Amino acid sequence: MSRLGNILLWNLMAAVILLGQARPNMKFNSQSSSGLHSDCVGNLMRLSLDKALAVGNELEVEAINDTQHIVLTPNLAAQCGYSMESDLWGNTRIYSSLLGCYVDNKDDQTFNVALRLRMYSPSLSDVVTHDVTQTCSYTRWASREILCDRNYMEVSHHITTPDAEVKGQAQAVKESDHIPDASGAAHGIWKLTFYTPEPVAMVLKEAEQAGYGAMVTSTRLVMRSPYNTAETYSENVGGVSMEVFRVSAYYKAPHGLSVVNLAAACPTGGVLFDNNVISWHVPRRVTPLVDGSFEILEMHMGINGKRLDRSQMAARGYTLSTTDFHIVIEIPVGSPDGHYKSHAPDYQYHITYLVEPMLEILWRTTDTQDDTRYKVLFPITTPLMLQPPHIQENTVAESRVFSVLLGPFLHDVVLRNITFFNQVFTVEESNARGFIVKEHHYSNGTKSISVLVPFDADIVLRNNPEPLVTSYFLSLIFGFIILPEESPFAHLVELEASLQDVELPTITGTCDQNHFHISVKYGSQGNDFKAMVGHQQLTPGMDDYNVQENGTHFSLVLPYTAKDTAFELMTSDSVRARVDFSLLHTTNDWVLADLFLACNFPLTTTACYPNGTMTAMAVKVDSVTNILPSQLTLKDQSCKPAFSDDRFAYFSFSGASCGTTRTFFDHYMLYENEIASPYNKGASLTSPVDPRYRQTISCYYVVNETQTVGFLSKPRLYEPTAEIGSGQLMVQMRLAQDSSYEFFYQAEDYPVVKYLRQPLYFEVELVESTDPNLELILESCWATLDDDRLSLPSWDIIVDGCGNPDDSYMTSFHPVVSDARVLVPSHIKRFSMNMFTFTKDEEVLKDEIYVHCDAVICDMHSQADGSCRGQCVQPTHQMNYRQEMKGVKRVQRGTNSTNQRQISFGPIVLTSNF
Repeated sequence: MSRLGNILLWNLMAAVILLGQARPNMKFNSQSSSGLHSDCVGNLMRLSLDKALAVGNELEVEAINDTQHIVLTPNLAAQCGYSMESDLWGNTRIYSSLLGCYVDNKDDQTFNVALRLRMYSPSLSDVVTHDVTQTCSYTRWASREILCDRNYMEVSHHITTPDAEVKGQAQAVKESDHIPDASGAAHGIWKLTFYTPEPVAMVLKEAEQAGYGAMVTSTRLVMRSPYNTAETYSENVGGVSMEVFRVSAYYKAPHGLSVVNLAAACPTGGVLFDNNVISWHVPRRVTPLVDGSFEILEMHMGINGKRLDRSQMAARGYTLSTTDFHIVIEIPVGSPDGHYKSHAPDYQYHITYLVEPMLEILWRTTDTQDDTRYKVLFPITTPLMLQPPHIQENTVAESRVFSVLLGPFLHDVVLRNITFFNQVFTVEESNARGFIVKEHHYSNGTKSISVLVPFDADIVLRNNPEPLVTSYFLSLIFGFIILPEESPFAHLVELEASLQDVELPTITGTCDQNHFHISVKYGSQGNDFKAMVGHQQLTPGMDDYNVQENGTHFSLVLPYTAKDTAFELMTSDSVRARVDFSLLHTTNDWVLADLFLACNFPLTTTACYPNGTMTAMAVKVDSVTNILPSQLTLKDQSCKPAFSDDRFAYFSFSGASCGTTRTFFDHYMLYENEIASPYNKGASLTSPVDPRYRQTISCYYVVNETQTVGFLSKPRLYEPTAEIGSGQLMVQMRLAQDSSYEFFYQAEDYPVVKYLRQPLYFEVELVESTDPNLELILESCWATLDDDRLSLPSWDIIVDGCGNPDDSYMTSFHPVVSDARVLVPSHIKRFSMNMFTFTKDEEVLKDEIYVHCDAVICDMHSQADGSCRGQCVQPTHQMNYRQEMKGVKRVQRGTNSTNQRQISFGPIVLTSNF
């Protein structure tokens, strides 16, 4: 409902009002009346009982009449002018008519009401009592007063009796009668005649046995009837159903027997609901009570028995108006004077709204000039209103956590379990599995349920619609119950998120003199791919490729002459070979990664021998794909290859054959021939753009030349040394995203947000140096509240090269091994700690920290003492760590020596939002 946010609800168990049950012997404790409030509201006394007193207890109410205590059963309460109501959270109100049976009445002007409340513990072994007394003064009696309460109708009429005989006495109510401990008098009620509308006569005792109450006070005759008795009847008045009772009371007056005609009519309907507004209609002319013309003198609206003035009504949005036929009270649904209640018909979440308005009218009849005060307390409950919970999805895909908020709900709704697909977990089990389930309470008395589920949980379904994208899907069914009746209902929530989070595999490759070396690093989906060498899929049976696999990588080695390689270019002493290697998606054939690796391999294609023999190797290259090596020839086409296959052709011939030419120069001779594809006249090329294959073969021979080479060796007096210089060695500290130390937070990621006790992975590195003789040592590290490394308070993380022994979560060092990024492991130190924050008197001082370190750069071959002994390596006699309290400032940090570096990092922010 739109106005649900305007009310306050209490999530407490209801108090049970017990009326007249027998009790075993119990311990009696008398306590103060804190939590009780009594006041006078016109012709009623009202007692409010705070939920804190009644919650979890059973309540019993007794009326106090002098020294006697009378338990108010439901029948007796209606007969004697008492009403009680308690909501499901234990908030209780008790009303007593000032003309009630057990009220100490002083001349119909001063009224003393006394009640005893007994609260029994759930085990019934303990009882706490509260005695309540309230004195009310009420002198504005009308000639006739009619009171309509939730369980009875009361009418009183002014009469005249001698003060000496009836002053302050209740007539015809004596100890022998059905009503306990009520006093009588000589002038009392003799007979009652009820009109149904047929007359039914009863003496007083018979009427009391039938549940009616009748009495005479100093100035009034009082008659009281429960609803729905044999002598009451329903009547439609102006379209409003009303319960009516009419009676003639015969009583003894000083001058003899007198009769008073009494009538009461109380509405039981007349409520309309429209656009979140409750409209309560009461007939303007209550025909069972008014015969002729009349004038309305006063008209008041109230809540819970107490009048409201115009400003109070306006502040709450209440209206009191009249039409030709009705008096109308309008109350917005959700006003603060009422409360909501949850329901689950057909396993769907509904709510109702409950409020108790009061209408008080004073009218005067034209002919008799008699006044009638008409007062109605009328509890109203709205029809069931469907309240489907709102789903607020707060998932941020980059956080890799599903986040959903479901609500609002009233506090009588309890989450019992959650079904994740086909697995059902309680709230406790869900939290134990890392699915964070929390309640969020709001100032208007409602609450919502939030759930956080990581993407990598086993209950999350996933698929890949694109190579780099993963779609995550989560289905939840929330199982609720409504207290105290434990009515169940459920609500389905389906969440989906897509994230470009696929880490593709990577391929690297190198070459040696004869082989291609290819290495594949798996991505986030492991080895879920097809490896292709050229156009052929790599299979386990390809032993020639020397495939190796270790769970995170696989590698292969293939000769450059393998059938799956290609030749791009050939020179006289080398060949340029290429391998095309790719990784394809197993089902969609997406290209996940590829590598086109080309290298020059030594290959002697032409050899010239002193005896004049020449050999040549022809290679089929990619640029000429249509040739067959076996069909290649020399200039003399009769000179064919001595050996050939589908990729190579080998020729051997003398300088005086196969069309070889000879050219003389000043000091050498040049022999040349040519390997080419045969060309026949009239034959066309395979393609107009296909080139003919042509490879020139050349051999140089020197003509009559002699060379002399001189060599002189002279010993050195000393070995050459490098001149000593100076330079800066840089140290940096970074925060890794996880323990793999592969990915680090960048500048745009700061401040980095972490949860309490979440691990922080630091890496400190000596950069811009490749000297393997240097080692980086972390001498000390500590945390502060801001970026000032000397600020207080502070807390040690590393002390004298080792983790702080006073820290309950010890700092851990992680080994560093050489890999593609780490060339010199001694230049890097890695450690981890748990996220924390500084507190004082259990209050968080600040939700962020900065980390500072002093690092020392050492010569690994020196015998230096102190920090250069190694990370966390200390002599036995130096193992006494400094004991420093949080907030105690150190005198000095580090030595400020030339081989020491100071680094700081932050901020890292603590968060508690899930």
